Amino acid sequence: MTQVQHARMGRVTPEMEAVAAAEGLPVEEIMQGVAEGTIVIPKNIRRKKIRLCGIGKGLRVKVNALIGTSTDWNDPEMELRKIAAAEAAGCDSFMDLSTGGDIDAMRKKTLTNAGVPVGCVPIYQAGIEAIERHGSVVGMTPDDMFAVIEKQAADGIDFMAVHSALNFEILECLQQNGRVTDIVSRGGAFLTGWMLHNQKENPLYEQFDRLLEILLRYDVTLSIGDAIRPGSIADSLDAAQMKGLIVAGELVARALEAGVQVMVEGPGHVPLDHVEATMKLQKSLCHNVPYYILGTLATDVAAGYDHIAAAIGGALAGMVGANFLCYVTPAEHLGLPTEEDVRAGVIATRIAAHAADLANGNRAAWERDLEMARARVRGDVEKQIKLAIDPETARTALGGADGDYRCAACGENCAACVAAGFFGIS
Repeated sequence: MTQVQHARMGRVTPEMEAVAAAEGLPVEEIMQGVAEGTIVIPKNIRRKKIRLCGIGKGLRVKVNALIGTSTDWNDPEMELRKIAAAEAAGCDSFMDLSTGGDIDAMRKKTLTNAGVPVGCVPIYQAGIEAIERHGSVVGMTPDDMFAVIEKQAADGIDFMAVHSALNFEILECLQQNGRVTDIVSRGGAFLTGWMLHNQKENPLYEQFDRLLEILLRYDVTLSIGDAIRPGSIADSLDAAQMKGLIVAGELVARALEAGVQVMVEGPGHVPLDHVEATMKLQKSLCHNVPYYILGTLATDVAAGYDHIAAAIGGALAGMVGANFLCYVTPAEHLGLPTEEDVRAGVIATRIAAHAADLANGNRAAWERDLEMARARVRGDVEKQIKLAIDPETARTALGGADGDYRCAACGENCAACVAAGFFGIS
């Protein structure tokens, strides 16, 4: 049985109990959220010991990291180092986006080495295998697509981004209205090429019930992929994006009815003045299921610093409805991220998520910040290091032993030290 089916029967599962304990909430709230679809707990029935990640209403904003080989760079050991770096930096989940080398072997390595939920995008592997077998993505058959979905689910993948919210009606809207960046989703591009070449409807949309049957069998959480997301600030909230979101909402209703855990993937490039509208539209059209966003990037011109642009947008998005932030690294739009890029991306996105949690009144977030403020006044170096989102950097910068701390900028004239002397603060 799936988490949804258990919840709708009033049964508390160990997974619900673990999420409740991690969030400091009554388990009944978690069970109700899972039953309604406002909370998901990505965990394939075939995966055993992982750090569970509850995503959705009333929970902390979570952070996802990306790894995976490519046709240009196939180094599985490097990807395993990225997994270790991202987990050490505090990510809540991974997506394996491998498109090069032995994709099946890389996925199994990821599932073995990751201690958190793992997601994937099955159309990537289906497309790459079609190129190898037929010479082109357009040679895929619907059975090829669903065979990959079945295989990845059977391997233990916890959540899948499946580009079902794409059909000819949406493509016609895109063609009629135009865009600066057209389609920037790789999965969306694969499927668009397939549809236009074969003059057939998207099988992942047309045979959506077939998809749900597979996901239900393994309790894989569906992330409805944003095949038509805007790839630039100029395209935000255009007609094609809105039509795609309406279709996603229709599919969400069908997934919920079937008992499949479901969330919706979102943009992308979003100017700050569009963020709140984007989040509210998604929640309204998609039955308040969790929203998984790729950033959001607040500007297009931050090359080399896109992790900062994404943290700015992500913090605001998390405050107004986003539940799950996919990290962006400094290498976004430039090249393959290194281990250090991965670490920087996770840290920046965790800062954004924590800022959103503060704005949303999360008690644990507020208590952590309060303790940090008190530790700074006391000059308690070890406490500051412990509370920092990035303890490694904090330890390097602060250094020294307890009692030796002085503000590097102010020395003996540190305001906190002077105030402590006057007011007897200890």
